[in-house]
Amino acid sequence: MRGDDDLFAIMEEMTGVTTTTTTTKPLIQKSTTTKSKKRNNPNATTTTTTPKVIIFCKESEENVMTKVSTSLANNFNVTNVSFRSTSIPASRLLSTVTSSSNNSIFVVIGSNDSIVNCIENESVSPVLSFSSSEVEEEETEKMALLIAKVCACSSPTVASYVSSYIASKKQSSLIQDAQSHTKSPYYQSQISHVYDAKLQITGDNITFSSSSSSSKNAPVRISGKVRDRFDLGDKLALVTTDRQSGFDRMLALVPFKGQVLNLTSAYWFEMTEHIIPNHIVSVPHGNVSVVKKCTPFPIEFVVRAYVTGSTSTSIWKNYQNGVRNYCGHDLPEGLQKNQKLWKLLLTPTTKEEEHDRPISPADIVSEGWMTQEDFDICAKAALDVFAFGQKVALERGLILVDTKYEMGKDEETGTIMMIDEMHTPDSSRYWLAHSYEERISRGMEPENIDKEFLRLWFRDNCDPYHDDVLPEAPKELVEELSRRYVSLYEMITWKDFEFDVEAEGHIGEAIQRSV
Repeated sequence: MRGDDDLFAIMEEMTGVTTTTTTTKPLIQKSTTTKSKKRNNPNATTTTTTPKVIIFCKESEENVMTKVSTSLANNFNVTNVSFRSTSIPASRLLSTVTSSSNNSIFVVIGSNDSIVNCIENESVSPVLSFSSSEVEEEETEKMALLIAKVCACSSPTVASYVSSYIASKKQSSLIQDAQSHTKSPYYQSQISHVYDAKLQITGDNITFSSSSSSSKNAPVRISGKVRDRFDLGDKLALVTTDRQSGFDRMLALVPFKGQVLNLTSAYWFEMTEHIIPNHIVSVPHGNVSVVKKCTPFPIEFVVRAYVTGSTSTSIWKNYQNGVRNYCGHDLPEGLQKNQKLWKLLLTPTTKEEEHDRPISPADIVSEGWMTQEDFDICAKAALDVFAFGQKVALERGLILVDTKYEMGKDEETGTIMMIDEMHTPDSSRYWLAHSYEERISRGMEPENIDKEFLRLWFRDNCDPYHDDVLPEAPKELVEELSRRYVSLYEMITWKDFEFDVEAEGHIGEAIQRSV
């Protein structure tokens, strides 16, 4: 191929489709309107619109090539595709080739040297040649991708579709790898064993040895919704349990959830140190983080990128109820559930005894929750960390949809720090990136990789805000949530999860080693 061998070698490597040797001439690439090289009119101009694709094939191959055509239209917006018979008479072949515009691409199926030679000698348009053995059902998308890549040389629109397609396939492969790994019998057996033996981390069975300190001086446990706190003097030990909270209630005990949350947070804290300092001192155990003592701000910094949510404080619920100014942001009419917002929105909530409530930045300052200076620092950090998190998550095949951050001041230095947790399935919502656009276009919910499906089960089976006693979540639902937590950990960190089925018995010792 006159100078194009390297380009097609790359295409073949990426698609897995091998093309036979041709003398393909490149399409015009560098400008939207250029001089045509057509021999009968060298001064003519042509616009780089989406090329026309002409496929020469046998009648028996048309069904498969129809699927190629469908893939070109659906995945790459290449809609001008036509078929011609490989048994076409020479005179009609010549007429077809010479009458086609420069902005055409010819595809020849099978060993048809006469057709290939005619195109090479009579047209400046490129020609792709596939052997008959390559025309199989499972190869249609690969063939369409290769054709689309050639179209992309002269069409920025097609190039954009090709880039999105490749990114989506990569995202899908990453997700599939993690899903397959965590669905293996070993993973399933570890999760089931802990659930059946009731070995989840509750925080109730943490003991401290009397050899290093008397029982009177043992750290005192202060329980929260999910995390327990132990005062170590100048530091705190935070123990993340397997308790699953939602609707301001405890919903279930999810095996290994605490370990996932703690280690996922540790990963993100380390990844974002260049944006804002955090409270982490050490992580001596999968469920334990030793942290600096900080005075937390009484505000949760919620950042949202999509119109979604099912709780009373969520942007979608408020929008459904007619709210058009949400946390100081004017919301336009016509927003649809799960659509992407026009920009990242910081939508803070108060941390109150009865129930959190959305609040605007102006009210945070006027009501005395924070000073303007402190709020500005926290607001910028929240938006910057979220944008960074979105970038990293997308590289791993995930959409970081929304999250909450907590911040406070180091009690010794007064430095504002990120505290609590970061980008975990408890504090964040994740969707699978590769299927988002397709599912939204069909009116379906995005694929979740967080705890939303458990929340939805409780919402559908009881009144989680008002019922005195909640029903027990089904075992298979809890175990699936556990697997998703573990899967998310592996997607984000690219590390294999290490199961510790006797974790609670080791927590006290790990804390004491950190004193």
